[in-house]
Amino acid sequence: MKLVTRKELGWPTSAAPKQATAKGVKVHYEGTTVSTSLLTDHNACLSLWKAIRKAHLANTTEGYSDVAYNYAACPHGYLLEGRGIGRRTGANGNAALNVGHYAILGLLGSKGLTEPNAAMLGAIRDGIDLLRANGAGGEVKGHRDGYATACPGGPLYAWVQKGAPRPESGEPKPGATTPPKFEPFPGVSFFMAGTQPALGKKSVVFTAMGKRLVAKGFDEYYTVGPGPTLGQADVRAYEAFQRSLGYSGADAKWPPGKSSWDALKVPNV
Repeated sequence: MKLVTRKELGWPTSAAPKQATAKGVKVHYEGTTVSTSLLTDHNACLSLWKAIRKAHLANTTEGYSDVAYNYAACPHGYLLEGRGIGRRTGANGNAALNVGHYAILGLLGSKGLTEPNAAMLGAIRDGIDLLRANGAGGEVKGHRDGYATACPGGPLYAWVQKGAPRPESGEPKPGATTPPKFEPFPGVSFFMAGTQPALGKKSVVFTAMGKRLVAKGFDEYYTVGPGPTLGQADVRAYEAFQRSLGYSGADAKWPPGKSSWDALKVPNV
């Protein structure tokens, strides 16, 4: 487990009410736009977590005593301490629901970064296990299971419904030091003009690819929707997608690799 403590965040001991036990854990997301820059910049994750706490403390209507969640999880596999162990959450909708379950936030949004990678799921699972070892019961639910909300979003809620299993995939697990192996895409020349991206080339494949990248949350590079012509926005979005799978350096650069293309699930056109 990779834990970032309150002390490391520069925060004092939580002022949230103490609560030694709960039925289990509820999983949450941010119901706003979360930038895909988090995928490549862990400092951006920490900045967002600090901003969430600042916003909660400034919310005089709700009267938060601290950031609402016990923990958050980022796409780099870090578990970020919030209220921490043995503290009542402030995130589940109302006082009665807050008593029932502790809360873990995935740093995802309703737009932008919308799908958790394996590292984030592993960190959420770390948080569930940690809370279970310190008073949480066996229930794992989404925020929507107790309150009328879209939280924690479709992709994350689908994982919760499966029982929040620890991910087993080709993506790196939390703490992993060996990146996945890059496999060249068959027919890679289609995507290249010599040694450079085939910018300006037209194909329905590029439209389909761009739509899948947008659906995955990699839409911040597009000023208009994906089209049939390969452009820099497509290339940058695809490279960001490859980085989200754990690739780095030259392996994360254009052109697509076979594993990342398979993971993107571009339809046959």
